[in-house]
Amino acid sequence: MSVIHRTTMTPTKLELLADWLPGRPWYRGGEGAVPALEKAGGFRLDDPAGEVGIEFAVVADTSGEEVHAYLVPMTYRAAPLEGAEDALIGTSEHGVLGTRWVYDGAHDPVLVAELTALLQGGAVPQAQSVSDTPDPTVEASYDGTGAFDTSAAPIVEDGAYGTDLRLGADAPVLLRLARVLDPKATGSRGHVITGWRLPDGEERRGAYVLVFDAA
Repeated sequence: MSVIHRTTMTPTKLELLADWLPGRPWYRGGEGAVPALEKAGGFRLDDPAGEVGIEFAVVADTSGEEVHAYLVPMTYRAAPLEGAEDALIGTSEHGVLGTRWVYDGAHDPVLVAELTALLQGGAVPQAQSVSDTPDPTVEASYDGTGAFDTSAAPIVEDGAYGTDLRLGADAPVLLRLARVLDPKATGSRGHVITGWRLPDGEERRGAYVLVFDAA
């Protein structure tokens, strides 16, 4: 179950993301921009093994004329994830757990497994900031038959609008992480939908994850 420690992280998650976001192809700030980030929402999933922290975080960037809300799924590990050097967001000193390796969760097999479980009703979304508390605002659906094929690592592709995870060789499915959140975005075969809040207090709700047939 998800346990939230009331402690410090140095550097903070927002500080790590401020350094990392400008290098993403879906970042809207432009060349040379310095993000000004605020926490804007999200939820967590549990790792059944109890080893990896899983968070679907939303941060709002107020540095430009238009405020953008970005989805950053992250995993927190007690040791480096082998072969995922390019997915490392950074390391941080946790006041209780010690050094944590923070990864872009699109590249972490634990997050991908629990995301597919969520879409098929096999995982319960948890509140982002409260221990052992389900989040009923998270809506997950998938209209496919049978389980997702996660026997092999997904093909991960970063684009201008999000990150695509292609699952399965025989009946390929595409999971799109909607990195720049848009309340109007929809998926043809399923979705994970919940809310976020902009810095001015405006509440929005839309898809964090979209599911399509892979072309």
